[in-house]
Amino acid sequence: MMNDDANLIISNPELALGLSHSKEIIQKNYESGTYARILTLRDITNRLEQIFSVLVSHPTIKTRIKQFSSYYKKFLNLLKTGVANPLITDLMGIRIVCPFLEDLLLVENLIKENFEVTEVDRKEHSNAFKEFGYEAIHLLIRIPSDIARVRGDTGCDVAEIQIRTVLQDAWAEVEHEIFYKAEFNPIDTPMKRKLAAVNASLTLADSVFQEIRDYQKKLNGQLGKRRETFYKKIEETVDSLIFSDEDTQTIKQPEEIIVDLDSVSIDDLLLEALKAHNQNRFAEAIAVYSRILELKPDDLTRSLIYKHRGMANFAKSNYEDAIVDFTKALESDPQSYRVAYYRGVVRSVLKQFPEAIDDYTMSLEIYPYQAFCLFRRGQAYFHIGDYPQALSDCEGSLAMEPNNETVKKFRILIQSKLKM
Repeated sequence: MMNDDANLIISNPELALGLSHSKEIIQKNYESGTYARILTLRDITNRLEQIFSVLVSHPTIKTRIKQFSSYYKKFLNLLKTGVANPLITDLMGIRIVCPFLEDLLLVENLIKENFEVTEVDRKEHSNAFKEFGYEAIHLLIRIPSDIARVRGDTGCDVAEIQIRTVLQDAWAEVEHEIFYKAEFNPIDTPMKRKLAAVNASLTLADSVFQEIRDYQKKLNGQLGKRRETFYKKIEETVDSLIFSDEDTQTIKQPEEIIVDLDSVSIDDLLLEALKAHNQNRFAEAIAVYSRILELKPDDLTRSLIYKHRGMANFAKSNYEDAIVDFTKALESDPQSYRVAYYRGVVRSVLKQFPEAIDDYTMSLEIYPYQAFCLFRRGQAYFHIGDYPQALSDCEGSLAMEPNNETVKKFRILIQSKLKM
């Protein structure tokens, strides 16, 4: 059994301090490492920013040094639990706030690869409506030896890193104000249910944001494949008008497999259309694009769909249909410089060079920094015999992309025509 003195010390931890250390001594020791903590956190933050540069999403890094009042309070609370020599491990705190749920694991793994992690604690809130908390990953990292050697004694050899999403961080901030700073906490069940509903809503929102992110990745992946195929077709058709000695390849078109067009989601239909497009099932893609247009989307979406359908018609060598689609796309979005360029490409293939020049010029007026568009316009000028203008566009293209060997070859051809 504890004697009366021991019980008195545990119930009044300030007395325990008097036996060995005073509050003044503890505060003096705390303050002696303040500057070292500031510099150490700055060095770790710089290292983290460099490490996270490989991520597509860029986390936000926040730092804080525990104030003495909080430090001292925690010190006393640990004494109450019977800890003889309390060690405060969150003296230096780093919070990493990520846009999406998928980033949490990526960030955690990068930290583990680049720091010595001494402890991992995964915080998860309870599903019971009467309990509240936040989800986060807490790591303790040892201060890197090279930083510790330069910055000196911080009073602690570890730093705490908390990894959260933006919404988890928002909940934690508000929860801290409600439960830890307030003198009175909600005890009524209906009020607790409201707080639980907010927590659940934020958790759901995180999941929805991640779902949207996953969909964007799928869509962007399909768009990238579709764009690559389209540009290959441009090279095979437009460049062959000048470099006719080069081999051209025809895209093999597999058997068409029509997909279900009854989906009510434009997003789902667009993804199906892009998949078909990327697999060279152009008739199927055109059918799905047409189905989307029947749903009467807004102007920008309609322009996007007409653009994609025009690209599919171009890939299928339905050039007149492609011109119609690109024209409709420009009617819905007159600022779409890519569509103007694409229509110019089709007109070049049809040897409608003056009209193609007008389209390329329109595209460049909307967005001047297009090396490929200048190159194509230069080709159109070449075909109508305007070699000086062709050379001017060629030089402009090379000014933006000086290592483009195809454009360099074209410049030699123009110069031979000009006897330069």
